[in-house]
Amino acid sequence: MPITIMGDKEFENVPSINSKALRINLNENIYGTFSEIGAGQETVRNFFRAGGASGTIAKAMSAYDKDFSDAIYGVENDRRYVTEARLKKMLSHETKLIEERISREKHPNKLFFTYANTVATIDFAKKYKGHGWVGIRYQVEPGEDYNEILLHVRFHENDARHQQNTLGILGVNLIYGAYYKYDNPKKLLRYLYDHIDKDQIEIDTINFSGPKFEKVDNRLMSLQLVKNGMTEAVMFGPDGNNVLPAKILYKKNILALRGSFRPVTKVNMDMYERSKEMFFSETKVNKENTEIIFEITLSNLRAEGEIDERDFMDRAELLCSLGQTVMISNFQEYYRVVEYFSRYSKQRMGLTMGVQNLVDVFDEKYYRHLSGGILEAFGKLFFKDLKVYLYPLKDPETGEITTSENVKVHPRMKELYKFFKYNGRVEDITNYNPDIMDIYSREVLKMISEGKDGWEDMLPEKTTKMIKEKNLFHYQERKEKAKTEEV
Repeated sequence: MPITIMGDKEFENVPSINSKALRINLNENIYGTFSEIGAGQETVRNFFRAGGASGTIAKAMSAYDKDFSDAIYGVENDRRYVTEARLKKMLSHETKLIEERISREKHPNKLFFTYANTVATIDFAKKYKGHGWVGIRYQVEPGEDYNEILLHVRFHENDARHQQNTLGILGVNLIYGAYYKYDNPKKLLRYLYDHIDKDQIEIDTINFSGPKFEKVDNRLMSLQLVKNGMTEAVMFGPDGNNVLPAKILYKKNILALRGSFRPVTKVNMDMYERSKEMFFSETKVNKENTEIIFEITLSNLRAEGEIDERDFMDRAELLCSLGQTVMISNFQEYYRVVEYFSRYSKQRMGLTMGVQNLVDVFDEKYYRHLSGGILEAFGKLFFKDLKVYLYPLKDPETGEITTSENVKVHPRMKELYKFFKYNGRVEDITNYNPDIMDIYSREVLKMISEGKDGWEDMLPEKTTKMIKEKNLFHYQERKEKAKTEEV
């Protein structure tokens, strides 16, 4: 038994990068190829240095020259090299080669893998820090279908050598995790950052597939990336698959709606439809080059304590069924959303929000952490062509309608508000449906929770149908509970 000293504390003993590589090397069955483009052969170098690599590495290569790369993997339609499509071609090509060249009859127990990355590190001017795609296609049992883990990274370090070293460590963590942590993808995600600080590299997209990951919902894995602080925002499309934010947002006009969407009500959809009409009518907006984003913040998901993954998935199901692109972010303040979008696009942007959200935007307490206070925040918020589309608020007691004309902000903020209002940065949604203004998501959810009737008319027909058919928000259980209590 190991010696313990009084006062010792339990802690998780994280294997060193050398130990991880050595464990892989000493396994007589794990065997595969490395193909790394753009940052040297940093991952495979760790396996060579660990010793015993001859039993693991069938081939290591780096097709740095573009013509060589095209000759091996083919030419991409967009002529780009640091893309998901390129990574998949690399994995497919190298996996096919190892299957062809290593006899299954001679090596019946071999567990084949292909590790690949295609990256662009920091440029000489140090303005573009770089990004890359990293992936592994591998077997855990001889002859089984291949599993696959693909991820996209963004570099944050300011030195190419440091980025190369970090990429090499990440690669070892991925290969090790793929083999020894595949039974718990959430832990596998966290272990990707073993011996790496989160300030060094960001993982903003990840997808699992294959027989070992049949039950993995990649949207939940995206949620883990934000929850664990690996990235500030993730996105998934109407088909429910994770998508790279840069691919969706690059040089696009962007209209964003923030909400709880718990569930999606007629008011949410009215805000969406009306603001979309107004946004498309803008002279600088190209309808064909526009992305509309439904955003849910992490703080919103944590509104009632720890994040309820079932609740998150229910909201995701509803929004995807309505054909929407969803973003999960760690941006509590609106200016951070705009700042994030501005990484990828300089085109016109719009934010759709309710009156209360606008009042919060002009509350100084949210900007005390900024050296420039609210003025700094507004410099980022009303970036170039941003416009706010304001949905009115109806007072449930008096019936009074609040718009941008009569909204009450803090007295110290009045003149600042007037400046943005009179310069056309805040515009009222006037063609709203007055018959649905008394609908609130929290009241609808309460009615569903208590098994009451009548909530169906407050939601889009498709949403109501999905809640009942797929038992979203525990509809069936709550309905049965209400019947039992009534009896």
